[in-house]
Amino acid sequence: MSTAWLVTGARGQLGRDLVDHLSRRTGDTVTAAGRAEVDLTDELSVRGAVRSWLGSAHADRVVLVNAAAYTAVDAAETDEDTALVVNGHAPGWLAEEMAGRGRLVHVSTDYVFDGTATEPYPVDAPVAPRSAYGRTKATGEAAVAAAGGDASVVRTAWVHSRHGKNFVATMASLEGQRETVSVVDDQIGSPTWSWDLAGGLVALGSADLAVPPVLHFTNAGQVSWHGFAQAVFAELGANPARVLPTSSADFVRPAPRPAYSVLDGSTWDGAGLPARRGWRAALAEAMRVDART
Repeated sequence: MSTAWLVTGARGQLGRDLVDHLSRRTGDTVTAAGRAEVDLTDELSVRGAVRSWLGSAHADRVVLVNAAAYTAVDAAETDEDTALVVNGHAPGWLAEEMAGRGRLVHVSTDYVFDGTATEPYPVDAPVAPRSAYGRTKATGEAAVAAAGGDASVVRTAWVHSRHGKNFVATMASLEGQRETVSVVDDQIGSPTWSWDLAGGLVALGSADLAVPPVLHFTNAGQVSWHGFAQAVFAELGANPARVLPTSSADFVRPAPRPAYSVLDGSTWDGAGLPARRGWRAALAEAMRVDART
């Protein structure tokens, strides 16, 4: 069965890995759409681009993966109107255009939760965002659900990639610049390699099954940012003790960060989709791949 894919946010770290995965699928076609092709702040641009793609797609199945988002978490605190259009309204427009025509896979975030939990958040946990970014992403989830159709929201967290700026790249750079680095040890989550996430989203988009409306995908396990940074140093052959623990109170940011954002992936694991490997093994491979590119 041939599939035509449209990836929005195709120039971002996740979008680039999605396009790379999809380009390896024999018989499928992929349309990579960045901001120039689909302006998520413009409803006419969004609807027109999807309709044009649907009209030109000649395949047994069509799948749109929305990897585009306003991800500047701190900037969203003073630019919530723009973030709301991109993260909140645009997913609804995409979902409305796809309803009855094909499958939509929409990427969301752990920031829709308040971060006060002490055990992994299940997919049906009440959303209670504490930041503008989280509020706008929660609005997008609701818009996708309201449109109906064959659509699934996939929440993820702590994504790192060889593309663009992210925590792993920052720590790798600081390791060569500083003798010690201070990293918060009171925020807990699940690091997620973008390549693994992209592979999971492709599997979900192409699966011959009725997809659940909400899923969680991260690499398995949990760690603090401090422990994550220590693991990055270890992979570089550096002494992890050079990463010093500190508290969130010492790194005040405009947007509050979730203290605990581990997502329960049991619904994913029970849906017949590819198994989620541990975050530590994923990091090791990610850094080996990064060293070669």
